[in-house]
Amino acid sequence: MTALTTVVSGPRARLFACFLRLGTQQASPLQLHTGASLAAKNHYEVLVLGGGSGGITMAARMKRRVGAENVAIVEPSERHFYQPIWTLVGAGAKQLPSSGRPTASVVPSGVEWIKARVVELNPDKNCIHTDNGKEISYKYLIIALGIQLDYEKIKGLPEGFDHPKIGSNYSVKTVEKTWKALQDFKEGNAIFTFPNTPVKCAGAPQKIMYLSEAYFRKTGKRSKANIIFNTSLGTIFGVKKYAAALQEIIQERNLTVNYKQNLIEVRADRQEAVFENLDKPGETQVISYEMLHVTPPMSSPDVLKTSPVADAAGWVDVDKETLQHKKYPNVFGIGDCTNLPTSKTAAAVAAQSGILDRTISLIMKNQKPMKKYDGYTSCPLVTGYNRVILAEFDYNAQPLETFPFDQSRERLTMYLMKADLMPFLYWNMMLRGYWGGPAFLRKVFHLGMS
Repeated sequence: MTALTTVVSGPRARLFACFLRLGTQQASPLQLHTGASLAAKNHYEVLVLGGGSGGITMAARMKRRVGAENVAIVEPSERHFYQPIWTLVGAGAKQLPSSGRPTASVVPSGVEWIKARVVELNPDKNCIHTDNGKEISYKYLIIALGIQLDYEKIKGLPEGFDHPKIGSNYSVKTVEKTWKALQDFKEGNAIFTFPNTPVKCAGAPQKIMYLSEAYFRKTGKRSKANIIFNTSLGTIFGVKKYAAALQEIIQERNLTVNYKQNLIEVRADRQEAVFENLDKPGETQVISYEMLHVTPPMSSPDVLKTSPVADAAGWVDVDKETLQHKKYPNVFGIGDCTNLPTSKTAAAVAAQSGILDRTISLIMKNQKPMKKYDGYTSCPLVTGYNRVILAEFDYNAQPLETFPFDQSRERLTMYLMKADLMPFLYWNMMLRGYWGGPAFLRKVFHLGMS
């Protein structure tokens, strides 16, 4: 606890607190957006596709650039979720309702909310089509459509979630089932999976494993639990520094990790999971489970896969430094739907939003983008109910740490930041366009150390 007191009350922490207060003062009070107006237009200077973290953040930034009346968001969902907290919801450390708010409350005041789904993009004609038959044209387009969960690519899902003992922290419909399965665990295999596709928040599949192990210890069930992490990858984490720290935890806590194992079928009625050995295609293994956490295969949204803005793999094809589309200069991408070669996280979106804001502002002035995105992303690796390893890194999988201490160590302070500070930053600063990642703080801390 001494370390916590030192960090929280130190001069750098006080500077950080002042920075937070400044950002909160700059941000206008949250205003309820009442949805589409009676005089909805069919042309906007800036059109944003997607009302997730990237879309709302960029709408707020673009509102300041061109005025609210010239910005619109296309988003069908009635609720907006802060998904990073679902790791803690699945472990019983947070409640699901705390993770969501009405979409109307996060759409920037005055910005048009077009409550519809995008069904076609036509960048050659600078327009899009929605599922209610509307054609909307634009001068500038920001694509922030996120990533698609493909549970159905696993045989037996999603219908398997109707059975007990199985959950997934990646969906609002199944995250509470993880907590129920954890509570109901008696004895046997607790299996956690990682698919053979790109995923958002690549650390989440193993975070719930560490939390489950901690829960089993706390409830006296650890000796009856055989904890297995079956991952399609060939390593536990893509950054060597943090991978080494995680390997120590895995050994200390007697966790089993099997590499190149991909979940292809769930027989929920029999509590069996079927895995394919990716090193020997066609070779499968059936494992019985008492608890199963599924990380689903993921892909680019279907509307993008066949769109002119997509690369061969279906992702929005953007310049990795400016986030401007490689073919269409008035089209931009942010977040999980892009082909940016970095980990898909909310922290990455925050950093990208600042870069993209500056890119678009220069493009609007017929100037060349200057600010370059370095691939910054962050993954708070939750290793227990009060410990986090804060992984931060760049395009080259090199650590890009904010704080002046070794972030590969488990820390209570980093857990508190994950559980409480980050949600505050998200709702009160990032979605209002005032948080572009910790680059500023990194400079402050590191200058202070020099």
